[in-house]
Amino acid sequence: MKFHPQDHRITPNWQRRGLVVALAATPALPALAQFRVEVSGVGLTQLPIALVPFRGEDAAPQKISAIIRADLERTGQFRSVDPSGQAMDETTRPDMSVWRQRTADALAGGSVTRLGDGRYDVRFRLWDVVKGQDLGGQGYVVPQADLRLAAHKIADYIYEKLTGEKGVFSTRLAYVTKAGSRYTLWVADSDGENAQAALGSPEPIISPTWSPNGSQLAYVSFESRKPVIYVHDVASGRRRLLANFRGSNSAPAWSPDGRQLAVTLSRDGGSQIYLISAGGGEPRRLTQSQSIDTEPTFSPDGGTIYFVSDRGGAPQIYRMSASGGAAQRVTFSGGYNVSPSVSPDGRYLAYVSRSAATNCR
Repeated sequence: MKFHPQDHRITPNWQRRGLVVALAATPALPALAQFRVEVSGVGLTQLPIALVPFRGEDAAPQKISAIIRADLERTGQFRSVDPSGQAMDETTRPDMSVWRQRTADALAGGSVTRLGDGRYDVRFRLWDVVKGQDLGGQGYVVPQADLRLAAHKIADYIYEKLTGEKGVFSTRLAYVTKAGSRYTLWVADSDGENAQAALGSPEPIISPTWSPNGSQLAYVSFESRKPVIYVHDVASGRRRLLANFRGSNSAPAWSPDGRQLAVTLSRDGGSQIYLISAGGGEPRRLTQSQSIDTEPTFSPDGGTIYFVSDRGGAPQIYRMSASGGAAQRVTFSGGYNVSPSVSPDGRYLAYVSRSAATNCR
């Protein structure tokens, strides 16, 4: 597709920011669609872990151990060890020799108990089988609707203890589907389950992006017959107009502190990058080029903005200070590099690159 984002009814792929990792659970909404996340392939080294079925989970509406197991396996960093024939909960002192014989390096078990008020008490404990050490545990008292969330939080705990990195299983996804002529913005668990409709529209919805605290989504809607940016409160369903200036309003990106957003506006002619307060108001222009500058994204520390520009003749990724100023080109390999995304630790930059054969990798 031609690099020309001002044709807003046919948006180039590099302007579509489809899947976004979230940070918060949302209240129950009608579950009308399922979006499943599957990862093919595994890592070169997998940690063998045994997840014993939680005591009492057969009587619960969610199988906690199965959700945890699926979370960990999906990363490609864990291999499940068969726990059949063994029973334990968070109070058990396991016989490590049994699990060493089964080649497990780690072991987890727990319990699920329904309380008198209808809530569930979910508890677990994690063990290092090799060293014979107790790696700790936690407990959650949750309503039935949050049993999956409790399982994802346990998976986060296990992942961080065994890898040293924070897990993202209890985070959320936002994505858009089209059925017939209707577009729907969905919010789902990180594994694609428990999908809930947040917004429906007969006009396209694109570029959903979470606020840092996970309570709000910014997105672009075409319901005004042009791209306009809204901020949507997920818990209440209320939304407010953030940017509806002359021309195009697109590609919102939250700053790490949640106080402002970087957006792409064409109010002064070509598409340029601006900063606007999360509460709205007059935006401040950051780029001053005669080219198309778009798809801004902040570094984790908020000091740098990465963006896409064709100022060199084709779409490439650049970076500049979050306060504006001179830009430095980041990508040089390939003639079409778009959609930058910085890793949470700031060490890596992911992006979409199109090869000479027009295939994406």
